Amino acid sequence: MGTRSIIWNVCNKYLTIGLVGITVTDRYVGVCPIRGSSMSPTFNPSAGAFTDDYVLLDKFCLEKYNFSHGDVVIFSSPSNYKERCVKRIVGMGGDYISDVNGAIKVPEGHCWVEGDNSASSFDSRSFGPVCMFAT
Repeated sequence: MGTRSIIWNVCNKYLTIGLVGITVTDRYVGVCPIRGSSMSPTFNPSAGAFTDDYVLLDKFCLEKYNFSHGDVVIFSSPSNYKERCVKRIVGMGGDYISDVNGAIKVPEGHCWVEGDNSASSFDSRSFGPVCMFAT
């Protein structure tokens, strides 16, 4: 077996592994780092630590999953679609949420999300309800 054949076999193997990996992470699962203290103490309980917590995203079941109060969801930030936010669902469509301005009704097809650490969380209290299709 020549050098060319060995190089081709190695490249072919890594290319196949890479393509399978990209397909799996795009369609079925993913890993997301949790940065910041907005979900502390659930995630990143040590404020100021140099390590992040990571969550495994299960994208496969989302079409049939019924979200409910207390679920932790990941969605695109309303201010920057490339940035992901991790928050807990506090209200579902039709629920009334108490706010400093009074009660807010969550529209159907939306949810109200808040961080576990309300003092440092940029959440629905700042940007309003989140569309369920964004989660």
